Amino acid sequence: MAAEEAAEASLARLSPERRQPGREDDAEENPEGGGGGSETAALNGVVVSGKVKSNNLDVKVPESELEMEEKGMEEESTRESESNVLDVTSDYPREKHISIQRHLADLEKLADLKEDAKKHCPLCPEERFKASYSHKLHRHLQNLHWKVSVEFQGYRMCICHLPCHPVKPNFVGDQTSSKMGAHYHCIICSATITRRTDMIGHINRHVNKGETESRFTTVPAPKSSNQVLKELATDVQVLPNYSTPQKTDSYFNPKMKLNRQLIFCALAVLAEERKPIECLDAFGATGIMGLQWAKHLRSSVKVTINDCNENSVTMIQENCLLNKMKVKLNTKEEDNDEAMGDGEETSDTIEVTKMDANVIMHLRSFDFIHLDPFGTSVNYLDSAFRNVRNLGIVSLTSTDISSLYAKAQHVALRHYGCNIVRTEYYKELAARIVIAAVTRAAARCNKGIEVLLAVALEHFVLVVVRVLRGPSPADDSAKKIRYLIHCQWCEERIFQKEGNMVEENPYQQLPCDCHGSMPGKTAVVLGPLWSGALFNTGFLRRMLFEAHQYGLDEAQPLLKTLVCEAECTTLKHFSTHSPYEENKQEECGVYIKTPNTSAESYLVSGKRKSEEVIRNAAKRQKYETSAEHPAFYYNVHRHSIKGMNMPKLNKFLSYLSEAGYRVSRTHFDPMGVRTNAPLAQFKTILMKYSAPTYAAGQAEGPVHLPEDLQAGEQVQAAADGKAEDAEFLEDDKSGVAASVFTKDSPAHCAAD
Repeated sequence: MAAEEAAEASLARLSPERRQPGREDDAEENPEGGGGGSETAALNGVVVSGKVKSNNLDVKVPESELEMEEKGMEEESTRESESNVLDVTSDYPREKHISIQRHLADLEKLADLKEDAKKHCPLCPEERFKASYSHKLHRHLQNLHWKVSVEFQGYRMCICHLPCHPVKPNFVGDQTSSKMGAHYHCIICSATITRRTDMIGHINRHVNKGETESRFTTVPAPKSSNQVLKELATDVQVLPNYSTPQKTDSYFNPKMKLNRQLIFCALAVLAEERKPIECLDAFGATGIMGLQWAKHLRSSVKVTINDCNENSVTMIQENCLLNKMKVKLNTKEEDNDEAMGDGEETSDTIEVTKMDANVIMHLRSFDFIHLDPFGTSVNYLDSAFRNVRNLGIVSLTSTDISSLYAKAQHVALRHYGCNIVRTEYYKELAARIVIAAVTRAAARCNKGIEVLLAVALEHFVLVVVRVLRGPSPADDSAKKIRYLIHCQWCEERIFQKEGNMVEENPYQQLPCDCHGSMPGKTAVVLGPLWSGALFNTGFLRRMLFEAHQYGLDEAQPLLKTLVCEAECTTLKHFSTHSPYEENKQEECGVYIKTPNTSAESYLVSGKRKSEEVIRNAAKRQKYETSAEHPAFYYNVHRHSIKGMNMPKLNKFLSYLSEAGYRVSRTHFDPMGVRTNAPLAQFKTILMKYSAPTYAAGQAEGPVHLPEDLQAGEQVQAAADGKAEDAEFLEDDKSGVAASVFTKDSPAHCAAD
């Protein structure tokens, strides 16, 4: 009996997890403890070949029974862990990990920042980051956690240092170091990953598999997170990160407002010529541009907004409904249309398509096409000119300014097939590069172009051209693509002469003599470039009228500068208040309506001028519109004289006008002067009216050059065969001024 009591005592000390039900019952049924089939075991003895030896009692314990006990424990622990995971995933958003937040302010709320109290970092253990004041903790959260986060669907997966992901143990002698490593928590599958690049690849694999729904983000994001912006009486909702094109589908750039206004004016002018017109915004993004067209031009246009991204198409539909516009959805290449809204298609209906831009331009014909991709637009030019209607307009915005502005010359050679260098007129060079690419694409489709507008500003290059069908216009346009010879010493430039014959000395085409006075090669060949005009004066004046009609305040100053630049004059005669009348002007071989500006100018003291004066004025206007503006411009600061104070820019323009040269300011450069004067004469006039630095306080006037300098200039002018320069110097000494432009009323154009 003593042996039985010892066995019961040992069973009582056995943990409940290690005891199986029915074991005590078996012991009571077999009190002898030994015999065949007995399964009673004791743990206070020594196990020898499957037996437990306790005092004078031998108890047999099968080895298979011990293994079954261990397997049962593992199954129970597995079931417990699975139940815990299910509890976490089913209880959102309370169980969302604290390292996954939408805004930095949400992360700061977890820390409960207070100015007069020290707080711990919510994502770092106490031994890693001690309690600190609010300013230090704010820098810690922003620099260590927020800046290195991984973004997905508006959430930020910040780096976490909490003991969530243990590092593999490092055995140092007999001790084991169990540090906790920095890691990220996946928002989709709740996995912990250490490296940021691995986390980005992990998210991309989920996206490629179509697994974009997160177990932590089953609740849709609140609509209040979408910001609503307003431009030109048009509301659009955008995502919080709308200004970063790589991280959002609905990219919206507020700095491109001027670009959108210029395109709107061009479309409004085309809408006055013929109604209705079909226009396409090939890259809709938020749909702001197409919404402005439909909202203000109404029945004059039929707007189609296209985008290949599904999220962008959804955003465009929501913005259409936000502006009370009906949506006609077409997401396939076939004619499967789905209308959203009540009633039939009206003037307030916008067609939204989900296609590749090349596909929709190949399938359908349009009167107006606008291309605004992210980067270069050369990949879409062939499709744009394939089906565009005759006398239609194609506008394109190129934002790859690093290559166009000669910062990445190899990219410009790859995309546009042009050799370029950084020059003082690099912005106009960029515009002519884009027009040359447009001309080649149109010529491949047996179409010619007429450039209506070319603008190059800080963030973009905008080109608007009219399409002329037929092989003859295509040949005429292709002939205007020529190479440019550029002197790297004095910045003089000139287009190569037409013809296929190779010249013995190309440097002779340059007006300067830098090649003879400087050693080595002084000039480079740039291009091929567009050598024709960059502006159409009549079209720009009508754009200015439309900008005034619709209240586009930002576009009006630029359009005034463009009109002056197109006419190459400093005089401003703008009639923006006269309506469209039946006065017609010929553009591109067709007669189109233009504002009648002659009615006001022909009225003198209530009487009309005589027919002879009107006829002479018409002849003069025809001559001015037929003469193209000079190519390129000179920067005044680039050619200034050291130790001399330059005259005011407006006065310098009047000095050039008095000398008999055509002159105007340019929008490409605030200090640029567009003129047909040679560079040598440009420098001579600039030197003549510059004052020495020590005499800056005295009144501005002509500086009397030394006799040897005057004689040297006269000899050089005679050697170059420049008789006009010598006549200019003689007339200037005698005080003869040009009769067309006066110094008393110096006109100027606002280039900014």
